[in-house]
Amino acid sequence: MTGTPIENRLSELWSIFDFINPGYLGSKGEFQKNYAIPIEELKDRDKAQRLKLISSPFILRRKKDDKNIINDLPKKRTLDHLCHLKKGQAVLYGKTLKDTMALIDSTAGMQRKGNIFKLITSLKQICNHPYHYLRRGTMSKDASGKTQKLVSLIQRIIENNEKALIFTQYTQMGEILRKIIRNETGHESLFLNGKVPRYQRDDMISMFQYDYEKKLMIISLKAGGAGLNLTEATNVIHFDLWWNPAVEDQASDRIYRIGQEEDVTIHRLITRGTFEEKINYILNSKRNLVDEALFEGEKNICDFTYDEIEEIFSCNFEDMTIMG
Repeated sequence: MTGTPIENRLSELWSIFDFINPGYLGSKGEFQKNYAIPIEELKDRDKAQRLKLISSPFILRRKKDDKNIINDLPKKRTLDHLCHLKKGQAVLYGKTLKDTMALIDSTAGMQRKGNIFKLITSLKQICNHPYHYLRRGTMSKDASGKTQKLVSLIQRIIENNEKALIFTQYTQMGEILRKIIRNETGHESLFLNGKVPRYQRDDMISMFQYDYEKKLMIISLKAGGAGLNLTEATNVIHFDLWWNPAVEDQASDRIYRIGQEEDVTIHRLITRGTFEEKINYILNSKRNLVDEALFEGEKNICDFTYDEIEEIFSCNFEDMTIMG
């Protein structure tokens, strides 16, 4: 019994079956050839349906939106908010992309992979806020399209006497958001991250649940992915995208669970015209395919060609509105 049987690779499903029913899905090599490669890389929906057909008799899968299983959860809606790069962000994004792509093109092996991870992290941080990447400059909300949108959402949530969780992958970005929110709204946010001791974590959760004045909690994604029940919130804001939709859904489920009595809104902030919009398209396609094959998998981005990497991370200035 497991809450998230398949999270990263289709081979995880093979491993479970190899333990409970050895040989049912063939050897690992046969499984890779017959199912994993066709489904993960080629998006072969016939193979996905075939795998689901032969594996489903052994799987009991509960989905929260299945009213045949549970009918006392309220409605949940997901809103994607497209944010615009500010002028300073766009300049920084373009320069960082150009410089790092030159490094990727001139290296190989582990060094090349390291440069690709460096590019991913750098561009994520720039989309979040220039201060997050540069570690200097202004920490104003107006320096980033995302922080402008975040403050606008928070003001509306507070005016409606609601509560919200704000997820980010980065502890440092959480500190930046905390300062921006305090300066712009006057509200002090709770901040749960991996460095918070267990006793403080419990106090923080209790404070958020029962203190009417505590409207906002910032949570680092890994610290808040599981084990939290925060049903007093009715809004979740994903400030930056996670590569694995299962992890993002687990975070959202901190408020969408038994005990939630109000409708829930999930807000996802995506920077328009950047790699975030392209990654969001990939994530959405994975969400659709998981229901067909009960899996999530993706080609390792470190094995992408130069042209594929450039296509994903390049700025599309035609689709982008750059704000002053």
